[in-house]
Formats: sequence, C-alpha cells, structure tokens
Amino acid sequence: MGEFCKEGSMIVLDRIDHAILEALQRDSRQTVQQLAAAVGLTSTPCWKRVKALEAAGVIRGYGAVVDRASVGLALCVLAEVNLTQHTESTVREFERAVAACSQIVACYSTTGGADYSIKVLVPDIQSYEAFLHETAFRLPGVTHIRSSVVLKEVKAEAGVPIPGAAVPPAGRSRPEARAPARRRAS
Repeated sequence: MGEFCKEGSMIVLDRIDHAILEALQRDSRQTVQQLAAAVGLTSTPCWKRVKALEAAGVIRGYGAVVDRASVGLALCVLAEVNLTQHTESTVREFERAVAACSQIVACYSTTGGADYSIKVLVPDIQSYEAFLHETAFRLPGVTHIRSSVVLKEVKAEAGVPIPGAAVPPAGRSRPEARAPARRRAS
C-alpha cells in the first residue's frame, strides 16, 4: 500500500492506489468487488485502501455530475475580479463572501492581470446582470470585474489526472477495453 505520510505537500501513493483513484473517478458507484477486480486485489485489501485514501484526505468525497442546463443553469460566465487592496482582512472577507455565494461555483486566486477568477452559473444573461449588481459588485474589496460568457463548453472534467495512470492516445480506448490481439496463421 502507498504511504500516506506527507512528502512535501504530496502524499506518496503506489500504482494500486493510482488505479483505485482512476477507477473511482470513472465510476464511484461501483461495488468494492467490482473495484477490487478492476485493480487486481481482493475485496478486503481494496476496501482498506479506499478507507485509508479517504482518511488521508486523498478522496475528499463522492458525488453525481449534474447537467447544469437540465437544472436551469444554462449560462456559464468566467469572470476576472480585481480587489481595491490586498490586505489580509480584505482578502479574507472577499473569500468568505465568495464561499457563501451559491452562483459562484469556483474561485481561484491568480497571478496576472486579475486577482481572482470566478466561475458563475445562472439561468440567463438577465440573471447574470442581476448577479453583478446585487452580489458581485457588493463583494468586499471588489474594484473591477471582467466577464466572459462561455459559448460552448469544450471540456469540463470533474476528475483530476492521476500521475502514473495509463492514458490512451486521443481517439483510442484504454488497453483493457481493446480486443486481444490475434495471431496470424502461418
């Protein structure tokens, strides 16, 4: 089993831990028996590894990927936010207010021209305008917001790439999904 002591800020995982993480990201609803078979373990050691990964904070939770348009959130906006000042109290207040705002589904402190980048989900452009005036411009310390409306979501992976996990070339299936090679008759 991989070691869960911190090496710098990264937890050391072995290839089986990587396989478990990759398999759970593909389908977190599979049974322990299915997961164990997929990673080459029996059920008990597999279950123990999953519990250890959860306890170490590597697996932070499980959830469903919801189609945002199906729940009435058709508009996605990526916005760059600048703060008036970068004092500890201003930053803390801004981040606390962002965390409490349901329309902001992601927020990143960034380098470059903006202090923060946020992802906002709302039903339509009128709702975004209302969000700007009623919420965003009132966030602590905000001086400027530059918005970009998403026209098409090209890629939105919910999982993270697992270092060391096998990744097939674009357009090809994973090796375990391919048919076995046939021998030529001589």
